[in-house]
Amino acid sequence: MFIETGHFALVLALALALVQSTLPLWGSVRRDLTLMGTAVPVAIGQFALVAYSFACLAEAHVVSDFSLVNVVENTHSTQPLVYKIASVWGNHEGSMLLWVLILALFGASVAGFGRGIPMVLRSATLAVQGWIASAFLLFILLTSDPFARVARPPIEGRDLNPILQDLGLAIHPPLLYLGYVGFSIVFSFAAAALITGRVDAGWARFVRPWALLAWTFLTLGIAMGSYWAYYTLGWGGFWFWDPVENASLMPWLAGTALLHCTSVMEKREALKVWTIFLAITTFSLSLLGTFLVRSGVLTSVHSFASDPTRGTFILLILALFIGGSFALYAWRAPMLRVGGIFAPVSREGSLVFNNLFLSACCATVLVGTLYPLALEATTGQKISVGAPFFNLTFGPLMVPLLFVMPFGPALAWKRGDLLGAVQRLMVALTVGLVIAVVLVAVTRGGPVLAPLGVGLAAYIIVGALSDVALRVRPRPMPLRTVVERAAGLPRSAWGTAIAHAGMGVTLLGLAATGWGVERIAAVHPGQPVDLGPYSVTITALVPRPGPNYSETLAQAVVMEGGRVVAEITPAKRFFATRQQTVAEAGIVTLGLGQVYVSLGDQHPDGTIDTRMFWKPLVSLIWGGALVMAFGGLLSLSDRRLRIGVAFRRPRPAAAGPRPPVPAE
Repeated sequence: MFIETGHFALVLALALALVQSTLPLWGSVRRDLTLMGTAVPVAIGQFALVAYSFACLAEAHVVSDFSLVNVVENTHSTQPLVYKIASVWGNHEGSMLLWVLILALFGASVAGFGRGIPMVLRSATLAVQGWIASAFLLFILLTSDPFARVARPPIEGRDLNPILQDLGLAIHPPLLYLGYVGFSIVFSFAAAALITGRVDAGWARFVRPWALLAWTFLTLGIAMGSYWAYYTLGWGGFWFWDPVENASLMPWLAGTALLHCTSVMEKREALKVWTIFLAITTFSLSLLGTFLVRSGVLTSVHSFASDPTRGTFILLILALFIGGSFALYAWRAPMLRVGGIFAPVSREGSLVFNNLFLSACCATVLVGTLYPLALEATTGQKISVGAPFFNLTFGPLMVPLLFVMPFGPALAWKRGDLLGAVQRLMVALTVGLVIAVVLVAVTRGGPVLAPLGVGLAAYIIVGALSDVALRVRPRPMPLRTVVERAAGLPRSAWGTAIAHAGMGVTLLGLAATGWGVERIAAVHPGQPVDLGPYSVTITALVPRPGPNYSETLAQAVVMEGGRVVAEITPAKRFFATRQQTVAEAGIVTLGLGQVYVSLGDQHPDGTIDTRMFWKPLVSLIWGGALVMAFGGLLSLSDRRLRIGVAFRRPRPAAAGPRPPVPAE
């Protein structure tokens, strides 16, 4: 009975979503306060119903209720609790329910925390959000019911896909969905602005915190997915240019451009049309990613759906929302008033440059992802577009973008001084150049691009920090004054500098992998393998049972200069229920680099295939992403961004005659 109430809650949520999508929109058009007032309670009620439905499905997974098809196909009674919970979204039906839950969460958040937003704009925004929720609730109820029953419940389930039985599944999908589903509210704001005709600096202030929140979660989600693939799949790579990876990268690139545009629009009321376009495009790319993953057109560990009906339904959703929003944009955008004018050399100009290259990068990834699918659909010919294509196209576009990054904060609004910006960045330019030259000289005969990448990374980091340093201490002054100025600097300024520095940290980790060492060999226990500055020796192979698998565990030691510096335990796990073997890499972080060992097949002569890596500074790749996300959260904590309205200090009362002092 508990399961039936979860299913019924979805039906009620659909009913509320339909109400949310019509009454508030009609009220915003008619300026009817009563109809507009329905948006807030209905959006909150819809979220509560979807959350209850999700809790029902989670409870069924936790208690191993094998009367549900979803539980039978994706869990096992012996699974650890964390994997039972993660298995809720480790399948198509559950992941789509999580998708709708986060969609409803953002709608309820705007309803609950958007009191400063004009009622007309808020009600229209929630109405558009209601249309999106209606479409996906219909998709779940008609094609992807997570509460479908089994006629004869089995004694045991089929177990979760072994590759997904990892802590990464518990963290990566929720973060990723909070990111690119979170951009739905930005899309709704854009559509509402086009419907109501309000596109101004105030609109940008309302949108910016939501875009920043979604971008922060998407940054964390992509980083977590990259690290998950790095340590789980056993090939030692952190980015494979897989179409599903690209599906999350494209909204991140467009969302990054959108964030910079909203700051221009908020400060100068410029780039209005382009900002609206980016808001629509970012979520459209999220919908495209949903189609790629859920339609069955891709074969990937990320892909759960293979029913053509589902793919057709999602394709119709894409046509409705992407086609409809761009049609609305084509109709209403020409009516928008042109914003502020600015010189090419200005902060606005640098952000336009930023947007052009981010858009070009996004278009490159889009073409590389969709072209093989389109070619196969039209001609039947299968081709693979992988790292060589993206390295030759995406990489050269990123270099000028990264080089110009520190110039933006160093330029003034409206009209900037390029020579002055160069002078402000002279220390950063010098540090980057010196580091690159020194590394080229020291590592003569090594990779050429690695020293240049490290030099560029150092320039970005120092440039980001020097901007804050010059704002805090523009001239010699007492330490107390410097501290007071630092404390008075807006958190958004600190957040911007930290996020830019985080990009430099990630680039530093990427560049340093050029000096990495790889060894692939069949080794005997006790045989040392040289790996850069270390040697790795597998000392023993030990069989060991697990909760729902059996494994062969390798005990290995990492030595440097004749002494043991670390021990690692890579393993091969066999899941009997799925009849599948999975490699569990052994990884140890030494300094900022990592030693990585993955096991292959074991041979009759006692040798075992191994793949070993030494990757210097590789942990900075994900550390930089964490720094970027922290910068985003720090900016979000700025009061002006947190509540979506400009913060103005109260003016002191005008001096007047002092009141008479009463006689004692």
